[in-house]
Amino acid sequence: MTTDTTGRRARRPAQGPGSLLEVAVGEFITRGYDATSMEDLSRAAGITKSSFYHHFSGKEALLRAALERAIDGLFAILDEPAAAGGTPVERLRHIVRGQVAVLCAELPYVTLLLRVRGNTDTERWALEQRRAFDGRVAAIVREAVEQGQLRADVDPALAARLLSGLVNSVAEWYRPDRPGAAELPAAVARAAFEGILPVA
Repeated sequence: MTTDTTGRRARRPAQGPGSLLEVAVGEFITRGYDATSMEDLSRAAGITKSSFYHHFSGKEALLRAALERAIDGLFAILDEPAAAGGTPVERLRHIVRGQVAVLCAELPYVTLLLRVRGNTDTERWALEQRRAFDGRVAAIVREAVEQGQLRADVDPALAARLLSGLVNSVAEWYRPDRPGAAELPAAVARAAFEGILPVA
């Protein structure tokens, strides 16, 4: 922060597309995407609208860039060797740990992804990507059921949604400075697959 001629602390202008994207995501989360104007974004970034347009063509381009960051992080998990090899349950554990790790690392971006409602082309694209991700997880759950690693009466699609719901709920309470944050991915995966009751 800098100090203006009146002695008040003034906002330091955001520099570069990465910083502008971070500012935009914060505004989208606070105000809601539809209620946020380019005037709001330029004011929050401490730059003019024309400077903002130098980096992004408009509000929807900002939204797309933010959602791509979250979605790319999630799909990258599925490309990791541990998500492709091993037993289905081992792969599911790895994916859940990875989802929590991405959420922790990209909290604002994942939070924004979880709040889209399909009101724009970009939001509809993001929802399709989320469904595709859940579909791939459901396919692994189905393998686990067929191999007797999960109960036979488990509906794969429901199980995939429940796993995603468990992970996504972390966004509501996780804070980077929270004690034990580094162990959180493993702890969530353990709770998902081993439960919270003591072993009999």
